[in-house]
Formats: sequence, structure tokens, C-alpha cells
Amino acid sequence: MENERRALLGVDLPVVAAPMAGGPTTPRLVAAVGSCGAFAFLAAGYQPTETVAAEIAAARATGLPFGVNVFVPTPVPVDEAEFRCYAARIADEGRPYGLDLAAAPRTEDDDHWAEKLALLVHDPVPVVSFTFGLPPAAVLRDLQRAGSRVLVTVTDPAEAAAAADLGVDGLVAQSGHAGGHYGTFTPDSPAPVRPLAELVGLVRARTGLPVLAAGGVGGGADVRAALTAGATAVLVGTLLLRADESGANRTHREALVDPRRDRTVVTRAFTGRPARGLRNDFIDRYEADAPLGYPALHHLTRPLRRAAAAAGDADRLHLWAGTGYRAARAAPAAEIIEELTRAL
Repeated sequence: MENERRALLGVDLPVVAAPMAGGPTTPRLVAAVGSCGAFAFLAAGYQPTETVAAEIAAARATGLPFGVNVFVPTPVPVDEAEFRCYAARIADEGRPYGLDLAAAPRTEDDDHWAEKLALLVHDPVPVVSFTFGLPPAAVLRDLQRAGSRVLVTVTDPAEAAAAADLGVDGLVAQSGHAGGHYGTFTPDSPAPVRPLAELVGLVRARTGLPVLAAGGVGGGADVRAALTAGATAVLVGTLLLRADESGANRTHREALVDPRRDRTVVTRAFTGRPARGLRNDFIDRYEADAPLGYPALHHLTRPLRRAAAAAGDADRLHLWAGTGYRAARAAPAAEIIEELTRAL
């Protein structure tokens, strides 16, 4: 596995900092993880292309291997009537912050897909990973010709086989225990939740490709289990949310250690796509009514979530976290990585 890892990622340590879009992943975090011999991904999701370019430049200046994660535009449409009904249903949540959620427009976009791909082809990075689906074959070819290794996030063996048939260089096997959005190709019918080691074994056996394991990692024992099952390396995201270099907001950080936050749940109430986070009042109130509808619901609730984060209001904020969230601690990222790898 060591040779496979060096060929794919260019590092010796079998730990990878997962891309956490929306703020937690920062160039400082990427640099800190890379400085201790591990690999790290920048998160292009939700970012303007100019910001992605600046973060790539900062990561490249370290001289360390890194990757960039991109969301494949696989919209989950929601019709206007259903959208308006949900917007009206959650309208009271915005009023304390001066937000008229009931009048919010239904926004469908592709997260600057073409511009980000053009950037990555003309300014290639060592590794590009995709989440939410398969990139077109032409995109894969262009990136590989530019010199990037290309990975796709998969959540079951069937998705893994489709990605392998496309010609990707490796896979990210994401279990349902992962924090944040599921990378599933079918958000209306996600794969059953499997233990991470089991998923890694199934994906590896189905494709023979290098597999990065992701989801629910709470410590070194989880890393060892995934590696034993055949993983080339193991992604950690939630474990780094409280790291010194993380960009996670204070409200999110504090919720991770709040004894009242005693479980994670899967919800679509905030974004219209299944995602795992700490249970809170917003999820309890609206999960039953929330339609599938991504990115429309993401754009609807985004102003509310920003206001809630600034106000310390954890019950109106998406508190993305995997099932290993209790192990997240406040420390330098390099110290967290060292602790994970000490006994490997």
C-alpha cells in the first residue's frame, strides 16, 4: 500500500485531511497537515473561482502535495410550489435576523463548474477529487492529460464500478457515518449505511483501484481497521474541525463538545440533500417537511445559517459532523495527525 499511496498522493503517511466546504478547510489547515507528511484537500465547493485560485497558489507555495475537491453539478430539482411551501414553513426562523425567507428566490446553479474546471486544467494540481457524481469522460481526460490524478467519491460498490469504468485513478469510499453531505449519486435513495472497513473491502474487491476511506473516523483504531481492509489512506474531517488551523466557526466548534449534542443524524432540512450533522432544533422542527432540492434549499437557508453562526445560535446552524465527533479536540493539526498515526 505504501508504494500505491506514494504514486497516488505523493506522501508516506496514510492520513488525508478531507475537504470540508463552507469554511472549515483553509490553506493554513492544508499547510499544517502537509507539513507533517500527510496529504490534504482544498475544498472548492461553494467558493468563487478566484478564491479557489488563490488557495491553490497558497498550497502550491508550500511545495507539498495537495488536492482540490470539486462538486459535480448533479442538481436535485424542487418545483416552485414545493419550494415556496418550505420557505414559508421555515420563515419564522429568519425573522430574528431580519431575513424574509418566505420571499427568497429559488436559486439553482452549478457552483461555477466550467470556470473551476478551466482553472484546474490550465493550472493543474496533483490530485482532483469529485463529489456527488461522475464527471463527464472528457473532463476526466482533460485533467489526466494536464497531469492530475483523478478520484471520485463513491458510497457503494455499484457507484465504484461506474467510476472505475470511467477510468479514474482512485476512489474515495465514503460510509454513511461521514459528516456533511453524502457523496451518493442518488440522494433520493442513498446506499445503506455500512461500517467503513466493510465498504472499503467491497469497493476494493469490486474495482482493484486504490481506495481512500472516509467516514466516522474517531481515532487510530478506525484508521488501522480501514487500512487492514485494504484502504490506501484514510480521510479525516470531523477530527480536524476544532484544530487550530480550522476555519470552522466558534458556534460549530462549541457544539462539538456540548454535552447536550448527544448524537448525529442525517438531514436534508438545511440543504435539500442528505447530510450528517449534530441534531438540533431546526432539524427536529423541519426534517419531516423538508423536500429534496439541492442546491435550492442550500441557497434558501444559507443566510440564516450565516446569521446563526455569527450569533452563537447552534439550533439554526448546520452542525456537520461524523459519528466520531466526540474525538475532535482543540490542538494543532499536526499534533492531531501525529496522534492518529503514532501506533500505525
